[in-house]
Amino acid sequence: MKRSSIDVGGAARKRLRLMALGAALALLAAAADPAQALPLFKRQTGQDCSACHAGGQFPELTPYGRLFKLLGFTPGQRTIPLSVMALGSISRVANTSKSPDPHEDFQKDGSPIFATASLFLGGKLTDHVGGFAQVTYDPYASRGADGSFHGHSNADNIDLRYANTFGDADRNLIFGLSLNNNPSVADPWNTAAAWMQYVPVPSPTSSRFVDGNAPYPGFAAGGNVAGLSAYAFWNDTLYAELGAYGTSRGLWSFTSAGLAPEDTTQFSGVSPYLRVAWNHDWGAHSLMLGAARMSSRIYDDPIATSDPSTVHRFTDWSVDGQYQYLADANALTAQLVYEHSRHRYPDFLAAQPAAFVDALGNPLPGTNAVDDTNLLRAKLTYVYHAHYGGSVGLFDLTGSTDTALQTSGYDPGTLSIVSDPSAQAASVPVDGNLSGNPGTRGLTYEIFWTPVPNLRVGAQYTAYSRFNGASRNYDGFGRDARDNDTLFLYLWAAY
Repeated sequence: MKRSSIDVGGAARKRLRLMALGAALALLAAAADPAQALPLFKRQTGQDCSACHAGGQFPELTPYGRLFKLLGFTPGQRTIPLSVMALGSISRVANTSKSPDPHEDFQKDGSPIFATASLFLGGKLTDHVGGFAQVTYDPYASRGADGSFHGHSNADNIDLRYANTFGDADRNLIFGLSLNNNPSVADPWNTAAAWMQYVPVPSPTSSRFVDGNAPYPGFAAGGNVAGLSAYAFWNDTLYAELGAYGTSRGLWSFTSAGLAPEDTTQFSGVSPYLRVAWNHDWGAHSLMLGAARMSSRIYDDPIATSDPSTVHRFTDWSVDGQYQYLADANALTAQLVYEHSRHRYPDFLAAQPAAFVDALGNPLPGTNAVDDTNLLRAKLTYVYHAHYGGSVGLFDLTGSTDTALQTSGYDPGTLSIVSDPSAQAASVPVDGNLSGNPGTRGLTYEIFWTPVPNLRVGAQYTAYSRFNGASRNYDGFGRDARDNDTLFLYLWAAY
């Protein structure tokens, strides 16, 4: 893992693409039964989607939905274990002019696209064994030398479980095991890092600033991970989960099938994961308070894994809370997460000279040995009659200033921003960081309509007040945080 900043046609053809996209999604809607969430689970349980999902909105779970998941996705009858999901979208960035190549920096800006699709396989296998597996197709996964896009499929979230119960009506214990490829994917609350961001993010660069790409909680596990966790839920009140994660290889390599080479994280040893939570349900109300922690050691180069001195050490911990009010017509969910992350670099990457100088020509400090970041993420969502809803979300990332995070700066000779792409340390427009600080802050507003439970129409607007450590000229090329404000329209269907 290298040191880096956190992580053709004309108008007529655009109209034809939009019409085709709308027709395809309309066919999905017409073919589907009413009241479905992930339809495979609806068919299994016979329950409306609002029974498992707050306001019927995937993936936010109700108390019943959480129990269904904790019981290993096994309640109900075995049925057809397949579902599909597709997303069409349009992204529009507020200002594309402050770029040397807007066509490249904001691919598909303002154009309707078929963004992504997923196949789900899951449900009940036996009375105590179940799960789900997701395979996702990205039509814009890579580009050829001629600039054309190429699609690619890969393993997405996988959660395979054994679950059982012990006790009686007064005292009960749910316990189980989860084999999964994403720390916290087994978590039943949507403040978990794996679930708080839910709308799939399109790959074209016009979507680089949508809410799904704004700072979210996460563990330093990369994409090439597999692990086993044991969990228990006592009297619907106390939850605990303990897991161990490592490199996905051998028998477990299916959990990272199709992964891009740059995501092939290699762990040193086992990375422990711990999650605890207190839960209380009363009437239409539900409250959870919790905490999580994970420590990881990851090799700098996934090819060279014999030298322990090249290991990065990550420690992530978080505290979180979720409140729900679920009545016949109203569903209200409030979520709050605070996460602290510490990244200790290998010695050979610490105290290195900076690539740039300051505006007066003075040397910049050497690179840090340790970086800390703090993230606050909050969201309030309301849904009426499982049809109309909206949300407002806050993200605020702060952290250490480190010259290793700088991707823009001043040339020692000319004392101007290094804009020549062939320079040894060329400055990066649009995504560049002139300050060396990761600070990013903003709000996301969303409204959505669910005309039928398997089709969701939504609009998000993400507004930035700070980006890459500054409100103005954060990249050295005059780009301001508010230039990244993005309108994101989407059609999301499942069957």
